[in-house]
Amino acid sequence: MTVLWRHLLSGDSSAEPQEAPQSGVYVPGYFETRLAPSASRSKVWKHLCTYFTRWIATDADVLELGAGWCDFANHVRCGRVVAMDLDATVKNSAATHVEAVVGDCTDLRRFRGATFDVVFASNLLEHLERGDASRLLAEARRVLRPGGRLILMQPNFRLQPGHYFDDFTHVAIYTDKSLPDYLEAEGWTIEAVHARFLPLTLKTRGSGLTFLVPWYLRSPVKPLAGQMLVIASR
Repeated sequence: MTVLWRHLLSGDSSAEPQEAPQSGVYVPGYFETRLAPSASRSKVWKHLCTYFTRWIATDADVLELGAGWCDFANHVRCGRVVAMDLDATVKNSAATHVEAVVGDCTDLRRFRGATFDVVFASNLLEHLERGDASRLLAEARRVLRPGGRLILMQPNFRLQPGHYFDDFTHVAIYTDKSLPDYLEAEGWTIEAVHARFLPLTLKTRGSGLTFLVPWYLRSPVKPLAGQMLVIASR
């Protein structure tokens, strides 16, 4: 799910794409409790997508998995962007230039191999059991072109263990040590790890101070950090 600052936040590439099942919805009430609308969300994501330009070319083909409100997909600067989520919210939230897809992010058969330059996911893997996470990573590798990048924003359990399971749908634990190791075991090459990237949540009295986001991203001191950023290549 695209949850910024937590809630504000190998197949044959020549084969014809297959239509994946359009099934399922989130746990009832999840969007109302953990992913409630926020006026600050769009402003924060604009800053973040500016920051991500160092890894995403302006002509890149980008796939966002677990897109939710499409905050990343709507603001990323690229050639083509596809936003995919299990919940139909993605259809209602996508900007006109975004291709919205309702479907299971562990099953990307609808896309040909070597189709995208970047696969992005925010706060997604911790919601998946290990088998599902491995399927997602394998599918991401398949749909990426050679040298393509996987960009993951995740809660870092090592930094905020006491609040990690405040989200009742979390089922897996990742840290800035375990996630890169897991990715390497799944065949990825790690490019960068930012153990302290963002606060765990913006559900605080300072949540409206979105103009401070660029400073926070540049600063070596990251108060309240709870999210990490991991960049890997195919």
